[in-house]
Amino acid sequence: MKPAIGIVNSSSFGVSFPRHLARLKRVGTVRRIRTGPRATGLGLARAVRGCRAVVASVQPYYDAAFFRAAPDLVVLARHGIGVNNVDVEAATRCGVIVTKVPGAIEREAMAEEAIALMLAIARKIVPAHRAVAAGRWAARPAFVGRELGGRTIGLIGFGNIGSRVGEMLVRGFGARVLARDPAVSGARMRRVGVRPASLAAVLAQSDMISIHASLNPTSRGLIGAAALLKMKPGTLLVNTARGEILDERAVVTALRSGRLGGLAADVVADEPATARHPFLKCPNAILVPHIGAYTVESLGAMGDKMCADLEDVFVRRRRPAELVNPAVWRSPALRLRTCR
Repeated sequence: MKPAIGIVNSSSFGVSFPRHLARLKRVGTVRRIRTGPRATGLGLARAVRGCRAVVASVQPYYDAAFFRAAPDLVVLARHGIGVNNVDVEAATRCGVIVTKVPGAIEREAMAEEAIALMLAIARKIVPAHRAVAAGRWAARPAFVGRELGGRTIGLIGFGNIGSRVGEMLVRGFGARVLARDPAVSGARMRRVGVRPASLAAVLAQSDMISIHASLNPTSRGLIGAAALLKMKPGTLLVNTARGEILDERAVVTALRSGRLGGLAADVVADEPATARHPFLKCPNAILVPHIGAYTVESLGAMGDKMCADLEDVFVRRRRPAELVNPAVWRSPALRLRTCR
């Protein structure tokens, strides 16, 4: 009997590339499942009842209670590079395989989007477009922007994506780039012309700050009232990482006061955002719907990886690549052993 595969809350998988859906249908029976962004535990398990595999989007959160309440689940394949919304330890204890997309697949798309948002906010592209659409061509003097070249740009996070953004800014624009990432050596930063700096120096010296940190207990709410006060008046902020890294209320207050010169964000704390999101009430903010990896190249490779993971598990019966919890493969709890 073919395994049931649930595609949970992904608006892109199998849509832009029907071949991915066709591949999964050769592996098992496929159904799309929508849940609330805050679904957890037993409620989430009920939504995917009977599924041997889940292709998981960025939300909801797959907690320990979920894994205990979903005994049919064999593999959770994250359609993305982050596993913030998966309790990986609980999955391992319960014998569930967790896979994800290698960072290299999304790297170029995410870095290019960060640069695009920097340019959009620095050159006031969105309000300029709105002015022309409203018949106000003569409003041109209101849209005097800033160049990236020669500016000091701070990066918080210098991993897979942040390091590529740093390369682009230094080599493509001639910007002075500072970076803070306790997990990355200063030597690695200096090799691409980026200067290692403390968080305090990044906040105080940068004309623009771009967030590329992972979401963890130390980064959650990192950009709050205290951090905003340490920034230069008029600093521009770009966030393509995770919405929870910003204290959104504090950011809105800083935008309205002018302390923060502008914000360009691809993510918010509670997704999907509605038209009532406070960022959208700020004329100096741009918000786009988590489209950093939405390129033909990136989505194509991401979908291929998800399909290969499920083919490896259910067809080839072998360990998939980019296994997040390799210990599960040797565990007596591995549910694949009981999957027929």
